[in-house]
Amino acid sequence: MILYTTLGCHLCDQAADLLNTINQSYIPTEIGDDDVLLAEYGIRIPVIATDNGNTLDWPFTQAELLTFISENV
Repeated sequence: MILYTTLGCHLCDQAADLLNTINQSYIPTEIGDDDVLLAEYGIRIPVIATDNGNTLDWPFTQAELLTFISENV
């Protein structure tokens, strides 16, 4: 699971907190260092992505996150 994020993003911190609360491992990925990622996710972050390419854009609740994970892992 990937968490697309950028430095200083308080919403990204909230998304990371939700992931940590449910003990879901993830790879935080900085979009600011990559022009392609910045173009794709710049106005959408935080975004959770799975290996199969599905994404969950902010805002999401813990319940929505759990549903997304159960449907995509």
